[in-house]
Amino acid sequence: MQNEIVKTIELKAPIARVWKALSDHKEFGQWFCLDIKEPFKVGQTTKAILTYPGYEGLLWEVHIKEMQPENLFAFTWHPYAVDPKVDYSTEEPTLVEFKIEKTDYGTLLTVTESGFDKLPEHRRFEAFRMNDGGWAEQLQNIEKYVAKNNVTTK
Repeated sequence: MQNEIVKTIELKAPIARVWKALSDHKEFGQWFCLDIKEPFKVGQTTKAILTYPGYEGLLWEVHIKEMQPENLFAFTWHPYAVDPKVDYSTEEPTLVEFKIEKTDYGTLLTVTESGFDKLPEHRRFEAFRMNDGGWAEQLQNIEKYVAKNNVTTK
């Protein structure tokens, strides 16, 4: 089984716009389908409520690892932690990294989630499968979001 998911998309938006969609908690929540109340802060845990159809009301929790403006946004989380009766806190979290770089077209966004090999064996395959599809969908979501909300300043 693979240990990491890597997805890329080239967005027709300037790097500053993509960075804001990633690093601003309100904007992130809009395209990621979350109700996030507090700004992201390195070294802190961010909690939110999922608004994604079929998963509404579930807790989403990440620990912010890194925020390098217009370059990298990274957090750890418990992948596909959707059963409210399960305590996922004893599991090793996976690392999610959003890397952005300028292109002639706009911005290349690469999302990498790694560390699936550290998950309990009974959850590993399903968490990988669901997140693999989930990241493909989330990249489409951010693409639509930045296209619709792309305000360029001169």
